[in-house]
This record gives sequence, C-alpha cells and structure tokens, in this order.
Amino acid sequence: MSIHAMDEVRDAFCDVPSGVRLCYRTYGPESGEPLLLIAGLSLQLTSWPASLIDGLVRCGFRVIVFDNRDVGRSSRIPQEPPGLLRQILRRPIPSAYDLEDMAADTVGLLDHLRVPRAHVVGMSMGGMIGQIIAGTHPQRTLSLTSIFSTTGSRKVGQPAMSSMSMLTKPPARTRDEAVQRYSQIMAHIGTQTYPVNDAARRAYAADAWDRGQQARDHEGMARQIGAIIKSGDRTAAIQRIQVPTLVVHGDRDLMVSPSGGTATAAAIPGAEMVTIRGMGHDIPDGVVPLLINLIDGHARRNAARPTAELASVGRHSA
Repeated sequence: MSIHAMDEVRDAFCDVPSGVRLCYRTYGPESGEPLLLIAGLSLQLTSWPASLIDGLVRCGFRVIVFDNRDVGRSSRIPQEPPGLLRQILRRPIPSAYDLEDMAADTVGLLDHLRVPRAHVVGMSMGGMIGQIIAGTHPQRTLSLTSIFSTTGSRKVGQPAMSSMSMLTKPPARTRDEAVQRYSQIMAHIGTQTYPVNDAARRAYAADAWDRGQQARDHEGMARQIGAIIKSGDRTAAIQRIQVPTLVVHGDRDLMVSPSGGTATAAAIPGAEMVTIRGMGHDIPDGVVPLLINLIDGHARRNAARPTAELASVGRHSA
C-alpha cells in the first residue's frame, strides 16, 4: 500500500519569520538524510508523484514537501495580484514579494523542522527557489537538483507561444472547469512520449481545488508569477553557487524551453546536466525510476564531499 493512503492527516503547519504559514508533510524516517522537494508555479505539495516520494523514502531519505506561499493550504498574501498586461510586459509591482522571499520561507521551514542541511530538489519555479537557497545558504544545502527550471534570463527558457495562449485564458470558475483546464494544459506541456495517466492528472486537479481557494487560486498564481518577474535575471547569482548541482531537463519542454536548463548548468561551476529524451514539463510515471536514480546517485556522491574538492563532471543525455 502506498504511504499516501492517509495523506490528509499528514498536513502540518509552521509559521516562518515573515509571518507566512506553510503547510508541509514529511515522509520516511526522521533519521534519514533530509531531502526537500520544492514545487513549481501554482503547484501544491501533492503535485509530486507519490511513486517518486515512495522511491526516495526507500532510498533512505526523509522527504519533506510543502505548499509554497500563495498556494494550497499555505498563507495567501494580502496584496492585489499583477494584472495580465503587467505580467506580459514583465513589469513587477515594487511592493510585491520575490523569489528570495520564497526562498526565505523555505529556509524557515528547515529551521522549524530543525534540519541543519538538506538535499534541495526543485522543479520549475521550485528549481529557481532551490537555486537561490543553494547560492545564499550553501551551509544549509547538501546538494541541489534543478528540474526543468531556468535562470530568469529572457534569452533562455521561454515558453512556447502555444503554451502562453493556454495560460492566459480566463481562470476556472468551478471545480469541473479547473479539472478540465489542468488536463488540457498538461496534455499540451506534459510529456507525449510516455504513457499518459490523465486520471491521475484530473485527481490531482480536483484535490488541488479542494485544498486551495478554488476560484481565487489564480490570484496566488499571478503573485507567484510576479515574484519570478521581480527577481529578474539571476544568472550572476547562479554563477556563485558552489554546492554540488544536478540539472535535469526534458528535450520536449514547451513551458520552460530546454535552453533554460542548459543555461543553468553552464552558469553553475561543476554542474552536471542530464537531458531526458522525450520528457516535457512534467514528471510522468515512466520517468520516475530514472529520476529517483539520478537524485539518489547525485545525493550520495556529494553528501560528504567538500565543495573545494568538486570536479567538473560531464554533461550527457538519458
């Protein structure tokens, strides 16, 4: 039986110094090496495949997942979200939060859990947050795995126009509409070359509607987009990352162009780049075993390696 059979009772909460309340769950033994999963734009902690968490727990990790601010059961920020035109023109609201604030939330969660250092794994926007943690809190980061993410440079990692047109549609107003919309978006930006589990996608979207703020969830997503915009091009900061880094990207990603992953790996000294053929902007069942092996292998190779001893490793495809 999956360890997620009683997931709802696992929801716990902590207040971080910013005043934000985060909802989180932990899996695996407390004695396991901590591994933190940071979700992407508007995605809840339940977006991580159960099979991925199960596999990482079997590898001996203590897996930590959480809802970022403005999503799921975590705090909503009481500020007007940026409008669509401001998002398109990439004009940040000066008083809005940025990715650095979201990274500080995440470190606050580690403090709450009394985790001195963790393996940090982030997907998409979560990868951006992970990059910031690795760069600003290297003493808290055992290793970094950045999955289909980017540097913030407008020259790389941009979504396809077809993806943008889907994301700019009016927000869903009902649960059924939200489920259908999520299924359609993932059918477009998700992996096409592995078997698709649309029932699982729909189940996630329905649960996300129930766990979130329903018809107002788009406001939190807009504020998170504003955080990405406000943080701008982070290439210079990424170049200062010294922790062991693995960059994973699919070659069929229509949401974050593969150039974003390539640029991330090129910017981080000694980073390893793995391109997964056929993968889009999701983690399909068929990729989970490979991703578990990649994360586990990267963590075990680098958990005890001093930064100064890191050697440059090759880039390859899977």
